[in-house]
Amino acid sequence: MVRDKEATKAKLLDAALDEFAEYGIAGARVDRVAAKAGCNKAMIYAYFGSKEGLFDELLKIQIDRMIESVPITPDDLPGYAGRLFDSYLEQPQILRLAAYHRLENGFDTLPEAEVQAHRFKVASIAQAQAEGWISSAFDAEDLLNLVVHMSILAFSTPNATRELVERAVHRLITAR
Repeated sequence: MVRDKEATKAKLLDAALDEFAEYGIAGARVDRVAAKAGCNKAMIYAYFGSKEGLFDELLKIQIDRMIESVPITPDDLPGYAGRLFDSYLEQPQILRLAAYHRLENGFDTLPEAEVQAHRFKVASIAQAQAEGWISSAFDAEDLLNLVVHMSILAFSTPNATRELVERAVHRLITAR
């Protein structure tokens, strides 16, 4: 029987997405990933070297997909934040994967794809500021961080965010 290496890797990565998002790196089990993928767990080690190697490859792929599907628009940062928010609604696993990566590896160790994307986005905002498209009242990096964190606020603090929105809506209604 001839094996299709790429198809097997794709099955393992697909199965690993929910496993790592649910249990993190430490809690994920290669037995469950292999069973869900319909593969032998030895294939995880053959293709990815380790459970951590599988996680790293999965995170890289997810970050690359996010960067590609939600390109920055420095002339419309509120729209960019909204598209980021929508993408997190569609695939919330990316936020959990990123959180588990930071918990396991610290906040100083970021995936290279994320570092490169961040640099590009900061440069795009700085260029838009230099061209007068957006205000330069904030440093380009600070502005990007503000926009990105606004897009994930509802996921990281759902109850506090709900309360803030409810208060704002109440003020709007009672101000009339």
